[in-house]
Amino acid sequence: MANQKEKLFTDFPAISTEEWMAKITADLKGADFEKKLVWKTNEGFKVNPFYRSENIEGLKTIDALPGEFPYVRGTKKDNDWYVRQDITVVDFKAANAKALDILNKGITSLGFIIKGDDVSAENIKTLLKDICPEAVELNFSTCHRRSLDLVKILVDDLKSKNADVLKCFGSVNYDPFKTILKKGVDNAEWVKQASEIVLASAALPRFRVLNVNANKLNNAGAYIYQELGFALANGNEILSKLVEAGLDATLVAKKIKFNFGIGSNYFMEIAKFRAARWLWAEIVNAYNPKCNNDCPSKEEDGICRCASKIYAHAETSTYNMTTFDAHVNLLRTQTEAMSAGIAGVNSLTVLPFDESFKDSDNFSERIARNQQLLLKEECHFDKITDPSAGSYYIENLTSSIADEAWKLFLEIDEAGFYAALKAGTVQTAVKTSSDARFKALATRREVLLGTNQYPNFTEVAAGKITRGGCSCGCSTEKGNLQPLLSTRLATDFEELRLATEKSGKTPVAFMLTIGSLAMRLARSQFSCNFLACAGYKVIDNLGFETVEAGVKAAREKNADIIVICSSDDEYTTLAPAAYELVKGGKEIFVVAGAPASTDDLKAIGIQNFINVKSNVLETLKGFNTALGIN
Repeated sequence: MANQKEKLFTDFPAISTEEWMAKITADLKGADFEKKLVWKTNEGFKVNPFYRSENIEGLKTIDALPGEFPYVRGTKKDNDWYVRQDITVVDFKAANAKALDILNKGITSLGFIIKGDDVSAENIKTLLKDICPEAVELNFSTCHRRSLDLVKILVDDLKSKNADVLKCFGSVNYDPFKTILKKGVDNAEWVKQASEIVLASAALPRFRVLNVNANKLNNAGAYIYQELGFALANGNEILSKLVEAGLDATLVAKKIKFNFGIGSNYFMEIAKFRAARWLWAEIVNAYNPKCNNDCPSKEEDGICRCASKIYAHAETSTYNMTTFDAHVNLLRTQTEAMSAGIAGVNSLTVLPFDESFKDSDNFSERIARNQQLLLKEECHFDKITDPSAGSYYIENLTSSIADEAWKLFLEIDEAGFYAALKAGTVQTAVKTSSDARFKALATRREVLLGTNQYPNFTEVAAGKITRGGCSCGCSTEKGNLQPLLSTRLATDFEELRLATEKSGKTPVAFMLTIGSLAMRLARSQFSCNFLACAGYKVIDNLGFETVEAGVKAAREKNADIIVICSSDDEYTTLAPAAYELVKGGKEIFVVAGAPASTDDLKAIGIQNFINVKSNVLETLKGFNTALGIN
């Protein structure tokens, strides 16, 4: 058997990259390799269709180990993470009961969202009753103006319980730039406020009280390199200004927490978190943070490596969530959670699938919790540290994302992140990216399953939309600066479909299938999916012998739209014949495809064509207008 194995391997000699390229070039039969197989990413770099061992030679990431600087493979040697669920606190006693309940259901990290006016020692005591602070990560978010008060209350509360503060992990979500990004209101005193919060929290060394909320960028439509690059500039602005104000670099670095979003670009998101650890470690290390304790991470020259460890929380994106076919959100959040889990985040929130249109209930929250628990208990993602390490593809993605994010970081950092926010540079860049993604969705170059592709034909959604607004109790003040506009990619398509639903009438789109069997079936299926995105009732057919029979059947079904589905060659005669029968009637006549005879067909009055190059959104808006739906 051993000899047989040895012979087997000798029968398969190593294949060089040149030989692979020669075979691929031959298979392409003259087509351009770059255009056909090389992916041009939104992040500004190209991704090849295959990678080999030579592609990782010289990369800075491949020799790193988990738990070792610069932490590209993880800030710790295991891959366990906190399973987090947030609770919006209305009644403190009820919130405490809910917290205790979900702690028994697998949650290891609690997030409390508290109105500013409700921040008091008595309320916090009620909220944390019977919760062991050493056994669960505790996170708090409140109105910007009450963050300092909340920190002081937490210090006093944990001291009164004689808690071991070195085992108490958590955060207070004080974001110095929240008022700008949310309301366009300047916060000129942010350095003073941040310094006070850091000093007030010094008694809780494991609590992070300076937050970089990069998830806000994610939920506004930022590309991956923008989310990371702006986040790094944000974190460095906080660190540099507080050090200039006289605070210790080590103390400040250990108080910064990054809250990232997670998009659906599976492998790119894995690479993003790896790059984030690497780049942040290099940034902090440049401050030469000193370690005053005897610690395994202390260097011979006294440099504190612990200060260079990023603390990354990840939250599934709301940007790509949908209201129609909402259970598809489960697929999106699951792959997003997998990306974060594989990448080695410190804590993770999986948002309930109904997040986009209503307040979550017991069912949706249970499913969201279990999505993480499955990754741990059944998939054992927490048992393997950085499983993507060494992958030629992932290592190249990590390096490429790091390069693009670093360029953006240097560009923003030159003027300062705060100055960039006041100038609107960050907000404009993110909006430009979001606008590009909206356009890509409208033309189906970006797909949201169930929204602009393969919609649920019969679904209605208006009755289930009950989502409220902000619950933090902050003021409604609006400033003169440019805020960051959070949105959802599906919004325009959902407004279109809701307009149809609320109009009280459901337009009927009839497929006049005729001619070539293969082409008429393919084009009718395409057209049904296309038109159902607006909430129209679609009627497909196996085929008609004549256009007269097809038009007659369409009118018997009271069709509002008649779509002729055939082959390009047959359109030359069939489309004019069908149009002649429809012309003058109430129906909108549509040709499915982009035949060579398009100009000739337009010359006789046919104006509507739908095909893979169509702007789906604008086309359907035009149909709605023609049908009297606003």
